[in-house]
Amino acid sequence: MNGSGEITEFRAAQYLRMSTEHQQHSTHNQSDKIREYAGKRGIEIIKTCADDGKSGLSIGGRAVLQQLIADAESGAADFNVILVYGVSRWGRFQEADETPQYEYICKRAGINVAYCAEQFENDGSPVSTIVKGFKRAMAGEYSRELSVKVFAGQCRLMELGFRQGGAAGFGLRRVLVNERGEIKGELKRGEHKSVQTDRVILMPGPDEEVA
Repeated sequence: MNGSGEITEFRAAQYLRMSTEHQQHSTHNQSDKIREYAGKRGIEIIKTCADDGKSGLSIGGRAVLQQLIADAESGAADFNVILVYGVSRWGRFQEADETPQYEYICKRAGINVAYCAEQFENDGSPVSTIVKGFKRAMAGEYSRELSVKVFAGQCRLMELGFRQGGAAGFGLRRVLVNERGEIKGELKRGEHKSVQTDRVILMPGPDEEVA
């Protein structure tokens, strides 16, 4: 309800993001929580915008979020709320000032950003501002720690002789092995492992190539 006593219609765009390492935050799970949040508050979701398999470290490559913000800036948005699962789904930006910058652009255009799975309302109160700032910092720190752990894990697997990606060189072929080191078969171009515990090694290819 606005200041004149008229009922204000809330029309929302739900923004979903799933990074490759965060399967528990699948777009389906995010959407379920967002729709529950919207239903309790009488918010109509008129569009769904999703960045699938995109890192939250920067806005680069996240064309959908870029378009949402561009629509807000230009006045082309047909919604007045953006519903997001949580602070980390909006982004795990390494620069602390980057996250509030995009949210402020939306707010300045009269579009509120709501974090549906968080334990606070994004209402601009001192408490929400403090909690949100802490959540943003933790999201960025998680990404930094994860990068270090992933790099260390990849180095360890390389030391054990496992391939970490990329096409095999001439005279070589990528071969899939299970956790016991047993060969499961050759991987063709464009094929990847589907079982987490499987590994990829390089083996000699056709004799004419090896020669």
